Amino acid sequence: MQETPQQYTERLLGYVGSKKPLAIMAATPKKLARLLKGKSRAVLSKRPAPDKWSVTEILAHMADAEMSFGFRMRLTLGANGTPIKAFDQDVWAGFSKYQKQEPKLSFEAYRILRERNVRLLRSIPKELWDNYGMHEERGKETVVRISEMAAGHDLNHVRQIESILRKEKGR
Repeated sequence: MQETPQQYTERLLGYVGSKKPLAIMAATPKKLARLLKGKSRAVLSKRPAPDKWSVTEILAHMADAEMSFGFRMRLTLGANGTPIKAFDQDVWAGFSKYQKQEPKLSFEAYRILRERNVRLLRSIPKELWDNYGMHEERGKETVVRISEMAAGHDLNHVRQIESILRKEKGR
């Protein structure tokens, strides 16, 4: 059974807990770089199960999601109360052919977008963190919530990548 938007939000926020979202967001690219170091494209492209994404697919998704987080954040900063469109990750994975993407390029796209997004968040005045958009599935999302969701998204996918690589190493 697929989780609801509210269950998804709760799950991602649960990963973050009392940790600082901006610290998680800033640290994730370095953590991913360590995990990916020395891994072949064949290892990164191997799916852990037929219905589960490979590391290559996760990295392509993370690059697209980071683009989306940054865009949503900028919309919200520029126009308080703006509508935020949801996207279907499986549709994006299909037309983008995540499984055929170059993992290093996806990681670099993610890393660069993330650096820009973190720099922007560190530079905005405190009062702008309360700006919000209206997500079509999840409702009101402030800049704070967008950053919490990005951090939870990171933690979720880093765990997946660690699990995939640990299983691959054990073979």
